[in-house]
Amino acid sequence: MTDDTRLHAELQSAGIAFDQVEHEAVFTVLESSTIERAIPGAHTKNLFLKDTGGQFYLATVLAEKQVDLGSLRHLVGAGRFSFGSGDEMVELLGITPGSVTPLAAFNDTAGKVQLVLDEVLAAQPRVNVHPLRNTATLGLSGLDLVRLLVRWRHAPLIVPVPNKAPAAEPSQN
Repeated sequence: MTDDTRLHAELQSAGIAFDQVEHEAVFTVLESSTIERAIPGAHTKNLFLKDTGGQFYLATVLAEKQVDLGSLRHLVGAGRFSFGSGDEMVELLGITPGSVTPLAAFNDTAGKVQLVLDEVLAAQPRVNVHPLRNTATLGLSGLDLVRLLVRWRHAPLIVPVPNKAPAAEPSQN
């Protein structure tokens, strides 16, 4: 059974309405911008993080958000953040870099990764995420995303993920 088949069966079993659009592989928010214009809804980016205590986090935010990691770590009670490695991502979430998605919680049966969801996304009528691969986009409501994560015993921390402060402009003296 493919990952898509397993994931779709789980979504249907949970009564989650969704649709999926196939497209070429995308690895970055910039690469996905053309695809985003053709798919309605809130588009996301995901940060696979590890704190100094060894706890892993997956933060899902609006694609255009520039996350202030220092402020985020205080909000979620974490140590200093660094990015998790590709090997850790494969081991814990069963996905490869470029395919990061909150739906990978489906593969984290040991519950080692804490999900963090930007509160803006939780309220969206349509949130677009990867379905465990970066060659498609799956759309579902923010409420259904939260319901699904809770079903998988990965209740997300729903927080107002902070933006980085804009860089100060050089003075014109």
